[in-house]
Amino acid sequence: MGRGMGTGVTGCRLQVTSFLLLLSTILLAICMLVSLGWGAQEGAWKQAVEPWKWHFPRDHGAHPEFRTEWWYFTGNLMDTAGKQYGYQLTFFRQGVALQPKDPQNSWSIRDLYLAHFTLTDVSLSRFWCDERTSRTGPGLAGAAKDGMDVRLLNWSATMKGNTILVEARRQDMELSLKLTPRKPLVLQGEDGLSRKGPNKGQASYYYSYTELQTNGTIKTPGSQTALRVEGTSWFDHEFGSNQLAQDQVGWDWFSLHLSSGQDVMIYLLRRKDGSPDPASSGTLVDRSGKATHLALSEISVEPLSHWKSTQSGATYPSQWRIAIRSANINLVVGPLVANQELVTEGSTGVTYWEGAVAGTGTSGGGQVTCKGYIEMTGYAGSLGGVF
Repeated sequence: MGRGMGTGVTGCRLQVTSFLLLLSTILLAICMLVSLGWGAQEGAWKQAVEPWKWHFPRDHGAHPEFRTEWWYFTGNLMDTAGKQYGYQLTFFRQGVALQPKDPQNSWSIRDLYLAHFTLTDVSLSRFWCDERTSRTGPGLAGAAKDGMDVRLLNWSATMKGNTILVEARRQDMELSLKLTPRKPLVLQGEDGLSRKGPNKGQASYYYSYTELQTNGTIKTPGSQTALRVEGTSWFDHEFGSNQLAQDQVGWDWFSLHLSSGQDVMIYLLRRKDGSPDPASSGTLVDRSGKATHLALSEISVEPLSHWKSTQSGATYPSQWRIAIRSANINLVVGPLVANQELVTEGSTGVTYWEGAVAGTGTSGGGQVTCKGYIEMTGYAGSLGGVF
């Protein structure tokens, strides 16, 4: 169930057991029903309205009273030969019903689990992606409530003590990494309440580990054996029930590590007319781990060039001038590989660009370099009213 995505790119492929292959059509139909609001009628999902009372490690786990949740890992890696790579491993939980129709039946659907896995080889200008979908079922997928332990078949993210272990494997593509925080976790938005618009409940609860020391191995379809790598990762955990409004088409999300020791997150919500929604914001984390909330008025992101996908026909920004006026930060950032687009017809059904980037500029008047990841949604069809 694979497809090409243009020169140097392998398209996302739904990797499932023979039983799940039989279920895939049903699951995709359910995903469509979920995106159209089916399941909301099954009960009242909890809304992100009031400040959340955070408790860790419990809140690393699942929050099934909310409709949508994701655990998001991205990172920039280097092997022993000095070659650069990027990776993404994302787990999504989408609530279908607050209570399964038959609680005694392990096949009765309450949640769907979806996942995306990508690798980028900068030296070869290659990008590969994979996707999976499953109901919870008996041992197929799930997430613990008391800590981070999320799984979809043989893809997983588990936290043991202060270390996160992420694993993903298919025949020609592997990831096995150990992530250790260099900085304390950051509550995004207003003490973890990240507003996405003016309406009640149009928000999510959101926190990050912005700087994770990363060690382990990867194997790309272009490598004969597993490669020892090290680098820096970023982790986001977000949950809520009602985020984008009908007049919001998508978002541009930036996560950047500066050589000054600062980390930057920018979350720009785009309206139909292309303007940023006033709820857009960001966070600046200093070398010590202290986080400062950034209002939209402090942030400027200017696209400098564009790239058009031959797969989806979507046109994405492909280089940016980024300024954070309150911190005297000015950067020019661009992708390490132009085509890092995911066309996820076998899971979320969303086409988006997410990939490794790097840049140069200044911070506080001094020269800096940066690296990180950028995600762009809504360029190949609006997400308004879906998430």
